Amino acid sequence: MSLERVDSALTRRLCQAGRMRRRATAAWWAALALALAACSAEPPPPVPSAPRSTPTSAPTSTTIAAGTTTAPPPSPSALAVTWQVGARPLPRRPDGFGEIEPTPPELVNRALPTKDVLPPPAGGRYASTNTAVPADVLARSTWQPACPVKPGDLRYLTMSFWGFDGRAHTGEMLVNARGAAAITQVFGQLFAAHFPLEEMRVTSAGELTAPPTGDGNSTSAFVCRPARGQTTWSAHAFGLAVDVNPFCNPYTQGDLVLPELASAYVDRARKRPGMVLAGDATVRAFAAIGWSWGGNWRGPVDRMHFTATGH
Repeated sequence: MSLERVDSALTRRLCQAGRMRRRATAAWWAALALALAACSAEPPPPVPSAPRSTPTSAPTSTTIAAGTTTAPPPSPSALAVTWQVGARPLPRRPDGFGEIEPTPPELVNRALPTKDVLPPPAGGRYASTNTAVPADVLARSTWQPACPVKPGDLRYLTMSFWGFDGRAHTGEMLVNARGAAAITQVFGQLFAAHFPLEEMRVTSAGELTAPPTGDGNSTSAFVCRPARGQTTWSAHAFGLAVDVNPFCNPYTQGDLVLPELASAYVDRARKRPGMVLAGDATVRAFAAIGWSWGGNWRGPVDRMHFTATGH
């Protein structure tokens, strides 16, 4: 066989081998592509769901706006709104007061909204009235014939105040007639200073015998009752004492804290709205009308209490 024919045959064989290799390579890549496509078509493995935690306290209701799928975590103020004052009676101690318990988280920085029982002041301006006690108001108060004052010795006040909700409200109070005008001036100054009060209402007779709940915070004056732990009449029974934000300014004597859930407010170094502190605008306003502050007493310490009688 001539050299030319040998070269030609060899060339044909090499070309055939090259085509076979190319076909094999193409087939391999095609098979790989099919395999990858099949893998991508398979559904991803399921992701295990997070375990559900068991709530440690009763759930709070949350309103979800239309169109939303999840509710945002509640803010501290939203948690506070869920608290229902007076809903849970406390076991009684041998002295008749409720058991002292730690302050619930919702009340550590207390800022509950005010429920209006009287129309709020027009234009958010301070307003007050000073009248004889209406018969229906006297009937729902703690007054009874054995009290040390006659109905004519008392006056019915309405006064504007700022709530912890940042809104102006109208409260009511029974006080001794001889200090009524001065009290409207004091609360006018507190209104001007935007000092917040949770509520201001006339104390009812039922509250004197109701089981203790330890979460009250009503600013009030006349309450026909003896002094705490005594048989003599309290200054409140004469309408000559005012308690301001009792929960934010608790009474303490030994291991007794009143209200019973207000222990978080015994620490006066931690300043929060509604607290009365030595030398502040509230103490100065009462001092200007000759009333003293129970927060200056050595024992008991009555931080909520302002009095015209010194006790």
